[in-house]
Amino acid sequence: MLSICIPVYNFCVHELVNELHNQASSIAVDFEIILIDDFSDVNFKNQNKHLAEFQNIKYIELPRNIGRSKIRNLFLSYAQYDYLLFLDCDAFVSSKTFLKKYIDTINNETVVVCGGLTYNSDKPGKEYRLRWKYGIRKEVVSFENRLKNPYKSFNTISFLIKKTLFQAYSFDERITGYGHEDTLFGFQLKTHNIPVTHINNPVINKSLEKNSEFLLKTEQSIQNLIYIKKFLSNNADFENSISLLNTYNKLKKTRALSIVFFFWLISHKMLRGLLASGFESIGLFSFYKLGYLINKQQSSLPINAN
Repeated sequence: MLSICIPVYNFCVHELVNELHNQASSIAVDFEIILIDDFSDVNFKNQNKHLAEFQNIKYIELPRNIGRSKIRNLFLSYAQYDYLLFLDCDAFVSSKTFLKKYIDTINNETVVVCGGLTYNSDKPGKEYRLRWKYGIRKEVVSFENRLKNPYKSFNTISFLIKKTLFQAYSFDERITGYGHEDTLFGFQLKTHNIPVTHINNPVINKSLEKNSEFLLKTEQSIQNLIYIKKFLSNNADFENSISLLNTYNKLKKTRALSIVFFFWLISHKMLRGLLASGFESIGLFSFYKLGYLINKQQSSLPINAN
């Protein structure tokens, strides 16, 4: 019936695995939980590897880090059941009917199901606040809005997929760094007219990076976005679906692009410092992202900031 697939990297997954194991056992459904560790630090490996002692749990350690796309595809080598439920290792399951809601969607028509995500409402410490505020403002999409925009709302933190479909349409392994592998996968589903079902079954994103780490990951994800843009040969449908690329393309048609880049160029170090210190302005963060994209894209400009 169900293979629960959890890529693990530098996170203790005991709480998540125990909850999933208890729920699956109470439903009396055929299941397995597969944990693949993507070369975590040794202390996290030592915390997690004992989970393999439990029934229906497979634990695999990789000898090197292979990245977010390749590790998800690797689950096909270990999964024995017809449906795969992917969960990020830092997801928190708060609902006691979480697994049942996913299982109840399974029928002959089921191919992809997304449950959604949310964040804790309690404001974290200042050093984590940018990630938290961005998550709440930009990543959390209501169930109603996910239904209206099923492909754009696809997120890998929690989704169910039919194994045969995943064998045909897996994650693009050209994406090796952080970010936008889920964006590309969602676009791939849309391109091939594969239906995506959304249900109201969110997990909580439990892990928050520090502001400085989140900024670094954001920069990496923008570089990934540029890379995807190139190998998709500037696909208009893809770029129109990404707010950052859409804004860039609109500005590119006007002189405003150079003006935005000029102001970013003279302010980006100060902006980055403010955001890293806990200044939680989503507007300034969006401006920083746009300027960073322009900087990486506009290699023909005479001045280039690093």
